[in-house]
Parts: sequence; structure tokens; C-alpha cells
Amino acid sequence: MTFGMTAEILARIQFAFTVSFHFIFPAFSIGTASFLAVLNGLWLWKRDPAYLKLFEYWKTIFAVTFGMGVVSGIVMSYQFGTNWSVFSDRAGAVIGPLMGYEVLTAFFLEAGFLGIALFGRRRVGDTLHMVAVAMVAIGTLVSATWITSANSWMHTPAGYGIDANGIFYPEDWWAIIFNPSFPYRLTHTVLAAFLTTAFAVGAVGAWHLLKDSTNRQARIMFSMAMWMAAIVTPMQILVGDMHGLNTLEHQPAKIAAMEGHYESHEDGAPLILFGIPDDEAEETKYAIEIPKLGSLILTHEWDGAIEGLKAFPKEDRPPALIPFFTFRIMVGLGLLMLGMGMWSLWARYHKTLYTNRWLLRAALPMGGSGFVAVLAGWYTTEVGRQPYTVYGLLRTADSLSPVAAPAVGASLLAFVIVYFLVFGAGVFYLFRLFRRPPLEIEDMELEKGPTRAAGLVPGPAQEETLGGPNAH
Repeated sequence: MTFGMTAEILARIQFAFTVSFHFIFPAFSIGTASFLAVLNGLWLWKRDPAYLKLFEYWKTIFAVTFGMGVVSGIVMSYQFGTNWSVFSDRAGAVIGPLMGYEVLTAFFLEAGFLGIALFGRRRVGDTLHMVAVAMVAIGTLVSATWITSANSWMHTPAGYGIDANGIFYPEDWWAIIFNPSFPYRLTHTVLAAFLTTAFAVGAVGAWHLLKDSTNRQARIMFSMAMWMAAIVTPMQILVGDMHGLNTLEHQPAKIAAMEGHYESHEDGAPLILFGIPDDEAEETKYAIEIPKLGSLILTHEWDGAIEGLKAFPKEDRPPALIPFFTFRIMVGLGLLMLGMGMWSLWARYHKTLYTNRWLLRAALPMGGSGFVAVLAGWYTTEVGRQPYTVYGLLRTADSLSPVAAPAVGASLLAFVIVYFLVFGAGVFYLFRLFRRPPLEIEDMELEKGPTRAAGLVPGPAQEETLGGPNAH
């Protein structure tokens, strides 16, 4: 059951597996919550029934995604006690409060207003309902803030002290929360969530436009998604560049692994487009390089110095193979997103945004690009942090609970089976919701009051024409 792997490797695989399942749901729900707030605001502003129909369409999808994110997050957090109790003991005084603040602020905010946002329009009125929708959206962003702060501290620890027993304790909470990598990682994460949602929404809109190019709701969602792609993708590339400069300053070994550099370059490093890093041989085999371009990207200078992995002791180096390829997957998908955004601007200018079937077909496979990109980015940053849990201070091997490999292997197998059954069913249901055309929403799903005035819910005269309210 252990396949010859140690308890540490199995525990790392288990955490990577559970966090991968968890992370795709918040990445989607963060963007979807903001999307719902925008749709609801447009409905209140314009009183256009199309926006209310889209709100009703996407709120069910958000509810399912939010639920799966909460459940998977709870399961993941238990591993701090089961598999990583030494890390919890030594870093808990710093990490624990940050995660507690996330529950105290973000989760309570989301949970307190979620029911009103999903079901309360007719009961509380449009204004308070809009407040509830906005609070849920803000709650998802606050949640991302606290979790990113905790994770960023593990990469760039600051504001701490260490006692004689090796226990971390807080000295400056401002320095802990706003640690050196936090602003870049938070911005990068939130923009990634918006792009993930945008391309998912765009794919759903493209699917229905390919079936019916006159579907107004599909046109609206596709147009909004492509605006997001065209505007936010260049911003994300700029933020990614700033994040890279920050990582080069604080985690140069990670950058060396991502770039596949084993040798240091004092007068300009090449950009390795492709190769196969070999940690044993300490070289990137079959490398295809562009001279000097690596330094230009990383340091903004042609002859900028870049340290290679050989500049660090072997025991302090991250494995290069995974971050090398996952980083290229993330960047490659980012360039495809940029291409889609520019293509959509060209089609919009030529008034073919909703009828360009090649563009619509290209949007379909791009629907999952954001999910793959966020996971690739996550693997890059977390594997690149090795061999540490708290960078430079606490090694992963020293963070493990005293558990046996067979026990971790058995729990990993159980996680795999349960996750694929439960979350597989959830994802299957989501795709069924995506396939439902956003043309017709059952009258009973729409709210009374302003909605009735807009003609979406039958009024008394219409009910009489239809056979009365109890005709069914």
C-alpha cells in the first residue's frame, strides 16, 4: 500500500491531493460570488430581466461549488493534526490565529448572508438582498486574504521569534500578516480566481451560443467573460512579473528550479524554453534556450546575475522537475488566455463576437484553463518551497507526525476513493447545470415585487389568462 514510499512522501501526496480538490472550488466561488454581485447590481440598475435570469442561473452553480469548497476545506485542515502535528505544534501560535481570523470574519460573513443571497430576495427586498450578495462576495475575498497571508508567511516568514524549544511565537502581527510576499501572492491569487471564473463562464456562454446565437443571456455572459479576459489577463501577467521579482529576492533556489538553472550565470542567464531537469546529474538535459532572455525577464537586465541550484547545498535545494514543468504550464495557459482576450476584442470590433464559431469553439476547451493554471501555479510555489514548511527555518521532514507509512497510505487510498465518488458526483451535477440553457427559468424560481413588474412572474391578470394560480 505504501509502494516503497516513506510516511513523509505519502503525507505530502495526501495533502497535495486534498488541497488540489479543495483549491479549485474556492478559485471558482471567489470569482462567481463577485460575478453574482455584478449581475444583481445590473439587474437593480437596469431592471433588465436578462440579468436576473443570469443571476438565478449562476446562483445554483455557486451554491454547489461553495458547498463542495467548504467540505473539502474542513477535511484538509484536519491533516494539520493527523499528519503534520509537529508543524502545528511549532508554528501553530502564528498560523493558528490567522486561520482562526479567517473563520471569525470571512466564514461567518459568508454563512450569515448566504441564505439571504440565495433565497431571500422576496423576503427582505432588493436593497438588503443586494447587501447580502455583496457581503458574500466580500467574504470570499476576505477568506482569500487570511489564507494567503498564512501561506505567504510560510514562504517569507517575518514578525516572529523562536524560543528555546524551537516554537515560533508572534512578535509583530503587522509584519506577520503583511509579510514580504503577501501583497503579490494575494493579488495574483484573486486575479487568478477571476480569470478562472471568466473562462468557465465564457465556455458555458460559448456552448449555448453555438446552439443558438440569439440566446441573449448567453450573449451577455460570453461578452462579460471576454471583457474580463481582455482586461484582467494583462494585469495578471504584470502582477506575475512583480511576484517573480519578489520570489527571486526571497526564494532564489525556487527560481533556479523553476527556470531549470543548475549553473549560476553572472553575465546573463538564458531562458530555457524546454528541457528535462535532472537533479542527479545536476543539469537540464535537451535544453532549448534563448540567450540572455532569462535574465531580462527575471531581473529586467540583459546581464543580470542569476544563481543556479549548485549555489545551494544539496539538502537545501527544491526538486526541479515538477516546478520546471508546472511553471511552464501556468505561463503557457496565461499566454493562451491573453490570446483569447485579444481575439475577442478583434471579433467585438468586427461585430462577430457572438457569431464567430471558431472563437466560440476555442472558448470551450479554455473553460478549464483557469483551473489547470491555478493548480499548476500552486504546485510550482509549494514544491519550490521544499525542503521546508517554513522557508529556511522548519524542514518538512521535521514537521511530520509520528505516523507509520502504512497508516498514511491507507488514509490516502480512502481519500482517493471517497473524493472521486463524492466530488465526482458534484462535478457531474455542475456540468448538468452548465448544459441547461439560460433562456427559461421556472417562474417559481424568480422573485415577486420588482420581478413581477418586469413581467417575469405572472400578475393577477396573467394568472387568470393562464388558468389561475392553482391551475396546475
